[in-house]
Amino acid sequence: MAKDNQFIAPRAMILSRKYRTLVSSWIEPLQEEADVGFEIDYIARYVVEGGLTGERKRWVPRRGKTPLDPDALGFAYSNPMETSFKQCCLEEWKIYHRKLLKTLRNEGPSALGDVSEADYIRVEERLKKIIKGPDQNALKPKAASKMIVSELKEELEAQGLPTDGTRQVLYQRVQKARRINRSRGRPLWVPPVEEEEEEVDEELDELISRIKLEDGNTEYWKLRFLGESLTNVHEKDIVVEDSELHDILDDAEALEDGTKEAEEDDVDEEEEAVEQPENQEGDVIKDKVVERAKPLQMIGVQLLKDSEETAPSSKKSRRRVARASIEDDADEDWLPEDIHEAFKVMRERKIFDVSDMFTIADAWGWSWERELKNKMPRKWSQEWEVELAIKIMQKVIELGGTPTIGDCAMILRAAVRAPLPSAFLTILQTTHSLGYAFGSPLYNEVILLCLDLGEVDAAIAIVADMETTGIKVPDQTLDKVLFARHSVESTSDESAAQG
Repeated sequence: MAKDNQFIAPRAMILSRKYRTLVSSWIEPLQEEADVGFEIDYIARYVVEGGLTGERKRWVPRRGKTPLDPDALGFAYSNPMETSFKQCCLEEWKIYHRKLLKTLRNEGPSALGDVSEADYIRVEERLKKIIKGPDQNALKPKAASKMIVSELKEELEAQGLPTDGTRQVLYQRVQKARRINRSRGRPLWVPPVEEEEEEVDEELDELISRIKLEDGNTEYWKLRFLGESLTNVHEKDIVVEDSELHDILDDAEALEDGTKEAEEDDVDEEEEAVEQPENQEGDVIKDKVVERAKPLQMIGVQLLKDSEETAPSSKKSRRRVARASIEDDADEDWLPEDIHEAFKVMRERKIFDVSDMFTIADAWGWSWERELKNKMPRKWSQEWEVELAIKIMQKVIELGGTPTIGDCAMILRAAVRAPLPSAFLTILQTTHSLGYAFGSPLYNEVILLCLDLGEVDAAIAIVADMETTGIKVPDQTLDKVLFARHSVESTSDESAAQG
């Protein structure tokens, strides 16, 4: 839109029920109104929205009363629950590592280079753990009947409910609060759980980075098919298991029996038949031994012959093709036992042309899609989410959109969770430029967090921006900032004097 000089129409800034637009609707928690630092006067909001005059926006028009016209006065879109940015990143992370696990199992330890069996197992278990993801059962609340008094009081206190009374009273109060939350579509309260930081194993990460995805790489699969790109192939890619070998031989014997019965039924072909010598049984046994030794060549030749021959329509033509295949087999026109030599002979005889081998990416010319799919996605982080949110908010403002105060508060809250002090001032300046002002508790929390993190300059800049905008800074907060600045200056003076 910026390249084409297009602007965001006011109607395109879809407002959710919680006063969050496309600027912050993808930041968790979804469908929740942000904490703006002051008590919201819902009566005043109702009046401003036109509740007294009947012009208040309806989320969904009444069925049968008004047509579903987005341009009609009083209409507002009710957006459904969407997937958050964090969840999207997690899904992409799982999909990519699922591909890595599939490639690892197909290639075996050779995909990791010269490693031991123990390293291979460790990498496989690590990929399985990533694909499984975090435990979802931890998000469910504990049954109220199994909770002790302290746990009941903690849940009630977190929701702003009274915590006095006996255990039975507390139990009933918790059950009632949960029923109300369910009826109103609110998420149930769960005790905060600190996310365990994943242990970074650089050795394992380095081994996983060795696994290369070759989806859509025509040159790789050409060399792979010709057997020229693999110096150390996993055994299970070459050796045919006994069960699979027996199945192949059984299919071959069934094909021979079927073709012989077809020849006996066809009178025309019986007259042209050649008498078999007495040692026919010995030749058949010898042929079966050759077939057991060369199952790969049998499969390849049979597939190539089937691809060259057109599909016969009549039963008689099918019998002729079957007899022709048997005559070719009788000539012992097989490929060499060595698979590399067999591929060379196939190229020399022009059984197939390497130039005819291509992938879907070549047919469509979408090499960029191949690069995107094979590239490791970036892992989600709170810092990345905040940086992306600031970019989106600034771009939306440039294109004529107007974020709400709820958008600004959600981005600020995400920066506090990170924590990312360098983004506090940018978010607050953008909020003030839109004409919004948060409540005093939210400003105090941000400034005190900067002081706790040792970012005195960021706290001073936030206070200066508040005074410039006309927002009153509490005296206690101002005293803390001045004290922190004075202590920093005295420390720097002492260090300079010692130097």
